[in-house]
Amino acid sequence: MASLQEQFLKAGLVDKTKAKLVNQDKNKQKKIERRTGTVTVDEARLAALETQRKNAERARELNAQRDAAAAQKAIAAQIAQMVQQNRQSKGSGDIAYNFTYDKKIERLYVSAAVQEHLVAGRLVIVCQGDARELVPRIIADKIAERDPSLVVRVNKTSTEIDADDPYAAFQNPDDLMW
Repeated sequence: MASLQEQFLKAGLVDKTKAKLVNQDKNKQKKIERRTGTVTVDEARLAALETQRKNAERARELNAQRDAAAAQKAIAAQIAQMVQQNRQSKGSGDIAYNFTYDKKIERLYVSAAVQEHLVAGRLVIVCQGDARELVPRIIADKIAERDPSLVVRVNKTSTEIDADDPYAAFQNPDDLMW
């Protein structure tokens, strides 16, 4: 393929004398560079390299954002799948179980057996949007690893009594409701 200079000559945009002068100037510049040992800076080339570097950096940032969004979407899908596969029945719903979520007191109607499991910490409430589901504690721990804001309440059964606790002698009643 012909050089750009030859293409301009064929098209008649440049005459031979102008092309010859440009080549002579280029050769003189190269000769001066060789003699003095200095390198002239091609500003257009530097600007093009800088633009190319900025574009590559921007592309990397966009890819990182896209990857982060895809990872969040995958985590949300994993959580939804775990909740769907492991949700437990709330029972007949004759006892109101109160819990706090998003600085509000919410109420969930459950059976007596489910209430015992919630109090004992074997079942945990998980909120996804408007849905409130009950899942086993093991599954809730896995969900909390991915997104702790979804796990509402984890009752921990503690048989250890702290020696410094001033209320250690007082027992909480089993039927305490709030």
